[in-house]
Amino acid sequence: MDYHKQMYNLHLKANPKEVLVGWYATSPELNTFSALIQNFYASNGDGTHPYPAVHLTVSSNPGKDITCRTYISSSVGTTADRAADSCLFVPVPYEIKYAETERNALESLSLGKTSSDRQVSNIVDIHSLEAGIIELLEMVSRVSNYVSQILAGETLPSVAIGQALLNTLNLAPKVDASELEKLFNTHLQDVLLVSYLANTIRTQIDLSNKLASTVGTIATPPKTDHKRQQKERD
Repeated sequence: MDYHKQMYNLHLKANPKEVLVGWYATSPELNTFSALIQNFYASNGDGTHPYPAVHLTVSSNPGKDITCRTYISSSVGTTADRAADSCLFVPVPYEIKYAETERNALESLSLGKTSSDRQVSNIVDIHSLEAGIIELLEMVSRVSNYVSQILAGETLPSVAIGQALLNTLNLAPKVDASELEKLFNTHLQDVLLVSYLANTIRTQIDLSNKLASTVGTIATPPKTDHKRQQKERD
């Protein structure tokens, strides 16, 4: 437990605005050790008291889908000697949220699941732009099919989904198609220019390294044993 306290204090020095909300485990099982750790994180002082500590379990079985569950604890009627390692875990709902940058990183990592060597190459801007456009077209197609099913009476309408679609459409910029095409082409040219310059600089660095190593090899004369030459002359 001292290790957790020290690491928590070090983390607060780098992230002073963050607060402790609970702990996680890579096993879905709940046992006596889970209760012991839960009570530690829910205690006074360095714990989450007066708020309950949240326990997150993440399954890590190879070949199976990752499942998450969240719990809070409630004390049970045990003796004082067993209070430290006894509690009742109560499941609570949860929602997984992540930032846009984290989403891009997760999508890049997920590309390796279909590769035999589990390796993923870096995606350049032009390929990322292409993937984004394809994903956008797929989402537009799904929304169009959903709206068509509602208009045909095949699906019951949802006020929440309709409001979300309306808010999304309101975020679209009010520009002409010609102006939008011009902006897109300008951005595309900038991306191609940056990619060309990066490749040129990389090639120049490789040539410089090879030339430097070649010149260094030529300029270094072979070592001569002057003592041996003097003995041979004598």
